[in-house]
Amino acid sequence: MPTRQSQVSRRLPRRGFLNTALSTAGAAVLAPTVIPGSALGLDGAVAPSERIVVGGIGIGNRGTYDLGCFLEQKDVQFAAVCDIKESRRTAVQKIANEKYGNENCKTYRDFRELLDRQDIDAVLIATGPNWHATAAMAAAKAGKDMYCEKPCTKNISQSLILAETMRRTGRVFQAGTQRRNLPHFAFACALARTGKLGAMKKVFAHPAGMQSMMSGWLIPEPAPNPDAVDWDMYLGPAAWRPFNAKLLDGFNFEKGGGLVGGGVLEWGSHCVDLCQWALGDVPPPVEYNAPKDGQLVARYENGVELIFRETGWIPLGSCPVRFEGETGWVEAGDSGKLVLSSPALLAGRTVEEIGGYPATYHVRDFLDCVKTRGKPKGNADAACNAHIACHAANIALHLGRKVQYDLHKHEFINDQQANRLRSEALREPWRL
Repeated sequence: MPTRQSQVSRRLPRRGFLNTALSTAGAAVLAPTVIPGSALGLDGAVAPSERIVVGGIGIGNRGTYDLGCFLEQKDVQFAAVCDIKESRRTAVQKIANEKYGNENCKTYRDFRELLDRQDIDAVLIATGPNWHATAAMAAAKAGKDMYCEKPCTKNISQSLILAETMRRTGRVFQAGTQRRNLPHFAFACALARTGKLGAMKKVFAHPAGMQSMMSGWLIPEPAPNPDAVDWDMYLGPAAWRPFNAKLLDGFNFEKGGGLVGGGVLEWGSHCVDLCQWALGDVPPPVEYNAPKDGQLVARYENGVELIFRETGWIPLGSCPVRFEGETGWVEAGDSGKLVLSSPALLAGRTVEEIGGYPATYHVRDFLDCVKTRGKPKGNADAACNAHIACHAANIALHLGRKVQYDLHKHEFINDQQANRLRSEALREPWRL
């Protein structure tokens, strides 16, 4: 049991500890001590007391890109990486050590060992979707803030538990919905949210593939040495199945043995998130109709429609969204451009065009909130409401019929078949 004095000592900010140490040294009659400018935040460096120490969990292709965005920030110290693949662990370790010119980045096969480190403030979670929610909740319980890639949850039940966990633990959670921090998307959402388009009637999201699938088994292959590839840890909370190399990458375990989200969950968790933001981060829709003519129409409690559609978009790049009100509309995509029903909606403003959906601005928003304890743009409540909408739409798509969702009970109304798809069993010991 830690003493009261040790508890107080741990709460002393690193900046205060450094100042105390310097004052003590100045009062003593000792030989002069040379303190590097980087330790004091001189010459453009950030003092150690102001740095955010970050660890990475599951750093593959997308994670390596995210890591680059973190390493660009001068107030980040990347200190540890965990991955089930030895090749990825050593590759990321090399990137970090070359960045800092030292050998300080540690590697782990089990993310729980990384979370046990008291010096780590925040984690980047970029595993496959099967692990996102489980790792995020473990990080929150360990006292870490987190930037978590999406899809953030495997089902409706996980979405609710994740949001509640972040509220209860007070951790800073940023979903990897980086478009919330891009100027043209933010402007389009603000037009809708602030009434510039009149009363909202319809919002449109692009699912990039309206299909639902069931994940299964592939032909068994000899399992590798766990030090090289830890297959058991890769499966984690997912239902067990034999090793097959083709299952090691991609989104094969998006649902871990249950209903797979397809494009509705993968791209939808971006596009629907923007639609929800445009409406004021409202609760998810209450009705989801069967797909018809390439569209799936959902309806919010206030009557506004959320329409998933594949075609009919203005060519503005990937992840297009469209918001229609009584007096105007706006459409935006990853090109960084906007198309509006009237030039007057710009009100003489010039909206910065940033194409290619970079995550740097979103990472910066997260780091600023880690310092201020503010609420980031892609916070857990907003992310999980958007994910519930995607999961519910995917259930309607899978069942091929209308389902109705009770926002108070968080279950489908008089629909046992749909309700069975709200959650799934998790493999031991990974219960939430």
